[in-house]
Amino acid sequence: MSTVDPNQYLVKNEPYYEAVGDEITLYEAAYNARMPMMLKGPTGCGKSRFVEHMAWRLKRPLITVACNEDMTASDLVGRFLLDKDGTKWQDGPLATAARIGAICYLDEVVEARQDTTVVIHPLTDHRRTLPLDKKGELIEAHPDFQLVISYNPGYQSLMKDLKQSTKQRFGALDFDYPAENIEVAIVSKESGVDQKTAGKLVQIAHRARNLKGHGLDEGISTRLLVYAGQLIGKGISPQAACTMTMVTPLTDDPDMRDTLNAAVQTFFG
Repeated sequence: MSTVDPNQYLVKNEPYYEAVGDEITLYEAAYNARMPMMLKGPTGCGKSRFVEHMAWRLKRPLITVACNEDMTASDLVGRFLLDKDGTKWQDGPLATAARIGAICYLDEVVEARQDTTVVIHPLTDHRRTLPLDKKGELIEAHPDFQLVISYNPGYQSLMKDLKQSTKQRFGALDFDYPAENIEVAIVSKESGVDQKTAGKLVQIAHRARNLKGHGLDEGISTRLLVYAGQLIGKGISPQAACTMTMVTPLTDDPDMRDTLNAAVQTFFG
């Protein structure tokens, strides 16, 4: 029996999320079936916000793990720790979520080593179990437990991709940057700028996204547009705000920076 208080992981306030299709309905159906879910889409397009919104909507605890290449299986399932009384077992986030019936969200799961991600396999089929080999325990997942993973397909490579044996354990939703009118509404709502300013930021982003694969690895994300709007709202000039949030973070190439700054000048010059 877990002694962890699930309430500490509840999303207390509604996260703002603007639906772009039927993703909310589809996810709710997947949760009701306790289907593991995979969210695929570019950086900063709303995947993590969507999971937070759904956890709030479903009134379920949410445990998020930011995956990285140094993460081990023990980081997910748990390990023995030393204290003044000897050794004690400390559950990892995946084990905690399975015990308390939380949604466990593994963000950018392809960043983790493949020998780490295989530990999720027993939780993502009919077994819904998590073996704790070091402890000699088999956790049977709480009936409300669900596993959600996300990654950016644009960063896939032979070295960083999910195995088919992992992919085919999940249902999947594709995410992308919202349609122009929705993205304008999001940027205006999240940053506080007026619709006209938000519209200009979105137009700059559209131009930059057309350069993906032609000098840019990734387009300007909705998140960066919100950052720019927030700076403009704090009194920073639009040109400086855009350079700081939409140009400098994106590329170090002088020619590409000139191209992006020219787009900024077109709308805010």
